[in-house]
Amino acid sequence: MNPFEQALANYMGAGNLAKVQSITIGIAGAGGLGSNCAFNLVRSGFRKFVIVDFDVLEYSNLNRQFYFMDQIGRPKVEALKENLLRINPDIEVSIFQTRLESDNLEVYFGNCDIIVEAFDTVESKKMIVSKYMNSQKKLLVSASGLAGWGNSDDIKVSKIKDSFYLVGDLQSGVCHGVPPISPRVNIAAAKLADIILANVLSD
Repeated sequence: MNPFEQALANYMGAGNLAKVQSITIGIAGAGGLGSNCAFNLVRSGFRKFVIVDFDVLEYSNLNRQFYFMDQIGRPKVEALKENLLRINPDIEVSIFQTRLESDNLEVYFGNCDIIVEAFDTVESKKMIVSKYMNSQKKLLVSASGLAGWGNSDDIKVSKIKDSFYLVGDLQSGVCHGVPPISPRVNIAAAKLADIILANVLSD
């Protein structure tokens, strides 16, 4: 147990930390939701991750995603792994710079206990939700409706099923005049991480 983990165990208890560290989390998308959810999970003691995203960093990402200017042009998964390791150097992060499709989801997430749906497009969200929302073995957390600013209390947690939670106001999608901005994106990402933590510690 490194000094970070020891300090965390002092807060949450060694038994709870052991529970958290036994879980493998798959993150589908390393943008605003995925990158910010990931750092919250690492700070909560989670240690094993599978992160999949095909994209590279652009300046337009920096307003809300867990990256830095000197990482522009690099694959998001590579930069995110680097940033997460700065929080806890002993985490295990498998990264894949590829596009997720309906026929390869299990290739990457088959051994994960929990899946974070952190895609940008409605089509991609539907793909992963339809694949895992009825799973008896995996917890799925997803988000919809977090663009713009203000009215942050409208970002709610909805328990759709025992193994499927949805976060957001379910209506404020990204469009002209309603951009994705850090505060609401981070609120949703933190709620996703909190759902995961609460579910793991309640078992």
